[in-house]
Amino acid sequence: MKRAVVLVSGGLDSATTLAFCVREGFEPYALSFDYGQRQNPEVLAAKRVAASLGAREHRVAVIDLRIFG
Repeated sequence: MKRAVVLVSGGLDSATTLAFCVREGFEPYALSFDYGQRQNPEVLAAKRVAASLGAREHRVAVIDLRIFG
């Protein structure tokens, strides 16, 4: 089975992309980013989207934006 890494933010565009990959026969792997925001409903939504659309795995990459200033 072909694999695909899909960036999932929890919004409609990334959910549609993930659904398209599933429909086209890809084994989807979801990737989201946590960049240190105080409240993070986006990552929670991304987890729900990834689970509901059948992502094989969902990883959240933590990025420390302080490296940019």
